[in-house]
Amino acid sequence: MRFISFNTIKEKIKKACIEANYILGEDVLEGFRRAQTEEDSPLGKEILTQLIENARIAREEKIPLCQDTGLAVFFVELGDKVSIEGKGGLREAINEGVREGYREGYLRKSVCHPFSRKNTGDNTPAIIHWEIVPGEQLKITFCAKGGGSENMSRATMLKPSDGLAGVEDFVVNRVWEAQANPCPPIVVGLGIGGTIERATLLAKKSLLTPIGQENPDPELAKLEKRLLKRINGLGIGPAGLGGRATALDVHIIMEPCHIASLPVAVNLNCHSSRHKEIVF
Repeated sequence: MRFISFNTIKEKIKKACIEANYILGEDVLEGFRRAQTEEDSPLGKEILTQLIENARIAREEKIPLCQDTGLAVFFVELGDKVSIEGKGGLREAINEGVREGYREGYLRKSVCHPFSRKNTGDNTPAIIHWEIVPGEQLKITFCAKGGGSENMSRATMLKPSDGLAGVEDFVVNRVWEAQANPCPPIVVGLGIGGTIERATLLAKKSLLTPIGQENPDPELAKLEKRLLKRINGLGIGPAGLGGRATALDVHIIMEPCHIASLPVAVNLNCHSSRHKEIVF
């Protein structure tokens, strides 16, 4: 059995919340640079230049990349031989890290009651997805998920007869309907299979894939490329002001489903694709 202290987890979560909101990943920056070389629109090129400059300012001056510092979403892989030592369990260690990180990092608190809209004041509770795995390792991946892109996400139950063409059309139509709202250039996460809630979770999880990383499944790799080409042919462009760079990448996770169903979910992420992985 391996023991990990509550305070160690809390401190690393705090640091991840701050760093993810200040420092944009190199994969995203490379996506901006690649999009610049492919963009035909002068205005689109200028917007991409500004996004790169925004990332530099945030990193060097230690300020948030965006005023929407996101709802704190975590994917946890907890080894079955790991035990948490200290004053609370793993859930509370994560939430306490979020509280301290969002306070000390001067990050906007965006969590509120669904109806009264009263803010919880500390950006908790965090959204935590759990998976128990063999071994003595704890891996936690943090994602700061902005409201604008999350609002443009959708899930549906297609008919099995809709097939691959129906899935492609659903994704492309969702991006077209979203237009500028998710702050393009976007990252498109696609979950296929399972059940309605599983497909939605797969779509969210797929957004953790580094931009530019090819899917290990050849069938899905081809589908990702086709979707990216179709999406970037819509002409929405950076900031929705026209151009080729509507999306930086498309990521897909697929699982088997019921013979009567074809669950599909699209989770969109804005150009500020912020995530941080912690391994204990």
